[in-house]
Amino acid sequence: MSKKRPTLDTFKAKLLKDEKDKALYASLEAEFKLLEQMIEARNNAGLTQEDVAQRMGTSKSNVSRLENSLLQNPSPNLSTLKKYAAAVDCHIEISLISNQ
Repeated sequence: MSKKRPTLDTFKAKLLKDEKDKALYASLEAEFKLLEQMIEARNNAGLTQEDVAQRMGTSKSNVSRLENSLLQNPSPNLSTLKKYAAAVDCHIEISLISNQ
């Protein structure tokens, strides 16, 4: 009998028990939030990565890489994120929010 794969929530909960991993995750919160928003916007628009790629004038592999690249170095530039947003019928808003 094969083992059932853990869900993302189960994996995340297990991972975040370690204090170092928890701190790293917290430091990347904005990136994770943007990634979730990007994929949610694409899904809400009823688009596949291939659809987005056609709208952006690029390849599916580039869209896939973009949806996974915010956590890598270098991060995508703002013009690329704007193209992605336009392809999924959205726009980008950038804010500076006080920590106080």
